[in-house]
Amino acid sequence: MSEALIWTAIAVYLLTALVIAVLSRQRGVADMSGYFLGNRQMNGFVSALSYSATTYSAFMMVGLAGLTYAGGVGALGFEIIYFAGVSLVAVFGPRFWAVGKRYGYVTPSEMLGHRYASRAVAVAVSLASCLFLIPYAAVQLSGIGYLLQGMTDGAISFTTGVVLATALAIVFSQVAGIRSVMWTDSLQAIMMVIVSTLVALLVIHELGGFASLFSTLAQDKPQSLTVPGSGFFSFVTFLGLTIPWFFFSLSNPQVSQRLYMPSSLRALRQMLLGFLAFGFIYTLVSVLWGFSALVAFPDLETADLATPALLGSPYVPPVLGVLVMVGIMAAAVSTIDSILLTLSSMLARDVYANLGTNVTEKRQLLIGKLVIPLIALVAFGFAELELGLIAVLSVAASSGLAVMVPAIIGAFYWQRGTALGALTSILGAGTFVIVIYLSGNSVLGLPAGVWGIPVATLLFVAFSLMTKAPAERAQEFMREANSYRSAAQEARRAKATAKVRS
Repeated sequence: MSEALIWTAIAVYLLTALVIAVLSRQRGVADMSGYFLGNRQMNGFVSALSYSATTYSAFMMVGLAGLTYAGGVGALGFEIIYFAGVSLVAVFGPRFWAVGKRYGYVTPSEMLGHRYASRAVAVAVSLASCLFLIPYAAVQLSGIGYLLQGMTDGAISFTTGVVLATALAIVFSQVAGIRSVMWTDSLQAIMMVIVSTLVALLVIHELGGFASLFSTLAQDKPQSLTVPGSGFFSFVTFLGLTIPWFFFSLSNPQVSQRLYMPSSLRALRQMLLGFLAFGFIYTLVSVLWGFSALVAFPDLETADLATPALLGSPYVPPVLGVLVMVGIMAAAVSTIDSILLTLSSMLARDVYANLGTNVTEKRQLLIGKLVIPLIALVAFGFAELELGLIAVLSVAASSGLAVMVPAIIGAFYWQRGTALGALTSILGAGTFVIVIYLSGNSVLGLPAGVWGIPVATLLFVAFSLMTKAPAERAQEFMREANSYRSAAQEARRAKATAKVRS
């Protein structure tokens, strides 16, 4: 594919996204809530598209397609488990929204610190999130690097792609905070799902249609249609990948922070429903993309090059190919933006402010803006290591973040939970997960993804039972978390009254 065409498409995308980002700016945003949460006034449509673009990043069209190429149909089961885990948003989303509105939380770590009456908990959650989320941000940068490298046969190097993605992420994050990210996300999400679906159908048509595609797979690559298939997936491997992925919507703060942003419960519901529709389509498209690459290019050196190989092939018209490329790149930048904003807000709100005295909101906002490029540069350095399959690295990051799940669930449902229980579960289990990965990712034959949540749960419960819980704080928090029910009932009564009057 022409290098000039690719750079032209990137330039058009950059100009369009910058215009949208600048237009989305709000004057007079001088506090953390305005910059990082959009003043909690995001509507359901924009929230749904932004949530989708943030969640379905380079992982999908590059990572999941590559995982399908390497492991076959097991990749679909892997992603369906994540899809099922989104049901957690239906349970916890309204509770996050209710306590966020009541107490003015900006970050999930701030929420846990307040619930357990401990600054140390807020600091620990923030630092643990940085430790595990920066590699996940690096995965997105790597996705763009592989994409541009593969589509141009190396004319655009991996490092050039990573540098470009890093620069774009910093610019969009700094322009207007989360508002610019969410509005550019909306553009990106629409383009992603429409163009990628059309091009996937075109590629399958060029390969002879669905019947021919799966007939060829059954004849030449029968292992790709079975589990464990080619040997990539085994039951233990599948568990290690899917358990952390199921809890992604709770454990990843760049996702759970979005639950504070909708303007109302109705907007929150619209966000969830829109995301589910988007995710179902995009999951099927990404898996079909991986199968198509397996038929068209059965001997790729690296599975993560499956999508770039297809986009640069005769099966895809160049113009459509660059549109898909820009959509994937935009999705990856969206995820990096969200991670940069979330981590910077945590470092400013829950580390800097807690370690200082009388730190003003204005000062927190300044620190948050200053650390954004620093986090991006660390992620860039990590991406340059090119450590392996994007999908596997994404789950590795989620395995570390999953150790926070017991403390999050306990905050809403277990009054007996304590600060020491939360601290030991996060720090102890997090350290255990890191040690497992460094020592070969296996203890008693089980990978880190299997161990994280059980160990964290055991530590959380044991140390909570040994210490005194902040009973009054816990009761108040849980009461406020359940207040969304009365708010929903009041909204329904108001709607019914309006219908009667009309």
